[in-house]
Amino acid sequence: MFLAMKELMHSKMKFLMIIIIFVLMAWLVFILSGLGNGLSTLAASTFKTMKADYVIFEEGAQSSMSKSLLSDQLVAKAEQLPNVDAASPMGSTMATALKENSTKNEDKVDIAIIGIDPGSFLEPAIVEGESLSSENPTGVVVNSTMKDEGYQLGDTFQLDGTTESLTIIGYVENQTYNHVASVFTPMAEWRKIAFAAPSSDKGIAGPVNAIMLQGENIDPEAINKELSSTDTVTRAAAVQGMPGYKEENGTILMMLAFLLAISAFVLGVFFYVITMQKTNQFGIMKAIGASNRFLGKAIISQVFVLSLTSIVVGILLTYGTAAIMPKGMPFKLETSLVFNYSIILLVIAMLSSLVSVRKITKIDPLKALGRVE
Repeated sequence: MFLAMKELMHSKMKFLMIIIIFVLMAWLVFILSGLGNGLSTLAASTFKTMKADYVIFEEGAQSSMSKSLLSDQLVAKAEQLPNVDAASPMGSTMATALKENSTKNEDKVDIAIIGIDPGSFLEPAIVEGESLSSENPTGVVVNSTMKDEGYQLGDTFQLDGTTESLTIIGYVENQTYNHVASVFTPMAEWRKIAFAAPSSDKGIAGPVNAIMLQGENIDPEAINKELSSTDTVTRAAAVQGMPGYKEENGTILMMLAFLLAISAFVLGVFFYVITMQKTNQFGIMKAIGASNRFLGKAIISQVFVLSLTSIVVGILLTYGTAAIMPKGMPFKLETSLVFNYSIILLVIAMLSSLVSVRKITKIDPLKALGRVE
């Protein structure tokens, strides 16, 4: 470490350039991971935060709410199955909210109507106002982001293209679905909205999109045998089944993978070139008794200091960027996410340095000093 620090202090400009490049790479990695996490949360936070373990869909629905249609009569049957602690129906449909007595297109807000039973385990925690009630079927609980659109507690809005009007009675946080604010409504009201068109419910009694289950060690295959024409999956699989979710996250992950691979190559080349420039110095040190182990530790220590410094600066820049980002930007930087990618970047840098270490072990002191042809 002593040798590594002495060289770092002696060649400040050379190593500063490496730090700048590494900082930019780390900064980009953290920004992309935050954007990916933000998009993922915006697309499925309602599903992710629900206190459910498994989801029952219609057979062949490919774990998609929009393709599934079941009868709520299956809820009572599902609750009687082994290891099932509770079961509750859920429905979802997309809509457009329009402020009461307004005809302006700019006042329209895309929303996701989520139908649940009031008081069930699917109902999110209320942060302001009242919770859902079967006695007030048009009273809805909405995501707090609707405040930014000018909707206040007690406001009534109409669903564009329908005669249905809903009144905001409460607010929840971090509840979005398909990139828009979630609006929770009693199941009876949801059916009126989702199946307003004649025969759109296919004649099913009490139609729902899915049945959410609570319980440990639930056997999906056993449930599918007991409940005909159903497909039971984990909540995580249901999230992956949301339209566009897997593709969106796959794109971000692929970008991150390419960026990390490029980072490893660039850093490896930089460290290798620096090592080649010091071939004569290493030859002299080996000639006076320095071992490969000693020189290798010096290189690794040097890379560790450079990498750690760059990652820390990259983290600070990322949090600074997050602080000035527009409020509507889907950016969510979690501590666990920053920690994981910091470790990955540090490991990549250390592995990249091994190419230089291997080069050191092959240096012949006599050749390095020009004494052998």
